[in-house]
Amino acid sequence: MGKIKKIGVLTSGGDAPGMNAAIRAVVRTAVYNKIEVMGIRQGYQGMIDANFNEMNSNSVSDIIQRGGTILKTARCEKFRTPEGRKKAYDNLREAQIDGVVVIGGDGSFTGARIFNEEYDIPFVGVPGTIDNDIYGTDYTIGYDTALNTVVEAVDKIRDTASAHNRMFFVEVMGAEAGFIALYSGIATGAEAILIPETRGESRDLKKMIETGNKRKKSSNIIIVAEGEQEGGAFAIAEKLKDDFKEYDVRVSVLGHLQRGGSPSAIDRVNASRLGHAAVEALLDDQKSVMVGIQNGEISLVPFRKAVKLHKDVNHDLITLAEILSV
Repeated sequence: MGKIKKIGVLTSGGDAPGMNAAIRAVVRTAVYNKIEVMGIRQGYQGMIDANFNEMNSNSVSDIIQRGGTILKTARCEKFRTPEGRKKAYDNLREAQIDGVVVIGGDGSFTGARIFNEEYDIPFVGVPGTIDNDIYGTDYTIGYDTALNTVVEAVDKIRDTASAHNRMFFVEVMGAEAGFIALYSGIATGAEAILIPETRGESRDLKKMIETGNKRKKSSNIIIVAEGEQEGGAFAIAEKLKDDFKEYDVRVSVLGHLQRGGSPSAIDRVNASRLGHAAVEALLDDQKSVMVGIQNGEISLVPFRKAVKLHKDVNHDLITLAEILSV
C-alpha cells in the first residue's frame, strides 16, 4: 500500500451520541496531515451506492455538541454478500480512497474484517455503541451519555414513585450486555438490577424487594435490561404485582430516548481521541484493527478479537449492587 492521500469515513449500525465528535476528529486530523476526506453517507449502503461527499474543516464545524450522526447510518444486507463488497471496492477505487474509518459496533467491524480479507484497502474501526459491549476497549462512544440519560430519567421516576407509593420496573437498553443497567442501577440506588450476565444464577427478586420493605421503603425501583430471559419489564411486573399489593406497580420503558441527546463531555473528548487515533493508525499502515481506550491509553485491537471475544461486566459491581440494596 502506498502513501495514503485520501480516506473515507462512515458511521454504521445504531447511532450513538459522540459519533459526530469522532467524525470531526477524523476529518480535521486528516486535513492537518494534508489528506483528503470523503464522507460516506448511510454506512456500507453508501459505499455500495457511491454516496460520497468531500469534507473539509468547515464540513464539521458546529457538530461536536450534536447527537446522532451527520453522515447518517443504515444496516446493509448487500454488504454481507461478495457481490456487494465487490461493488463497494470498485466504488472506493474509482473515488481513489486509500483507507476507511468505520465508526460503529461489532457488526460493522465484522463487515470491515471480511472486506479486508478480500481487498487491499485498509479499514480501521472506532467503537461506537451505547451498550459498551465491545471487547478490547474500556469505553465505547455514546455509553457515558446514555448512562447519564438513564440516571436522569430514573431519578425523576423515583420522585413520582415516592410520592405515590409506587413500584417501578424501568427497562433500559442492553439485550446482550448489562453495562447500562448495572451502572445506572448502582448510580440511582435501585432496589434490584436484572441483567443478561446473571442469567442462570439464583435471582430471587421477590426476596430482594421484601428485604427492602423491612425498612419501610416508600418506593422501589427495579432496573431491567431489555431482552431479559424472563420476558422484559412488563412480563416481570405482571408476575410480581400480586405479591406486592401495597404498591401501585408501574412499568417505564426508556427505549430510544437513551440513544439521543447532546453527548457528554466524556463522550466528546474520548470520541475525539479515538477519531484522531484512527487516522494515525491508517498513516501507520494499520489494517483490520479497532482503536480503543484501555486504562486511559489508546490501544489497537484486531477486528478478529474485538468481534469474537466477549466483554464481561465487572462481577464485583454485581455484588456491590446487592450489598447496597439491603
